[in-house]
Amino acid sequence: VKYVGIRPAPGYPTQPDHREKDTLWRLLDAENLSGGKMVLTESLMMMPAASVCALCFAHEKAKYFAVGQINKDQVADYSARRGCTVEDSERWLGSSTLGYEPPSQ
Repeated sequence: VKYVGIRPAPGYPTQPDHREKDTLWRLLDAENLSGGKMVLTESLMMMPAASVCALCFAHEKAKYFAVGQINKDQVADYSARRGCTVEDSERWLGSSTLGYEPPSQ
């Protein structure tokens, strides 16, 4: 049976912000449900390394897409909605998503 749908994962082009992994982690209570066998590190790496985190959309019309480069005003708006600083968002979104060069820290 072939899977029909998409499975976008945090940190990849469809969902470039790794912090969404933390959102899913808390929502699902993943560490507790795994009996402490799965953990999320400070850098949001999942342990054990074979762990997978993704949203699953099982629909025949679901399609992957990539978030293009975004400008500083978009990062500012996104940061305000997340309740974090622009600098924090710039760090987690990375240079491939940012349509500008952030000031060096």
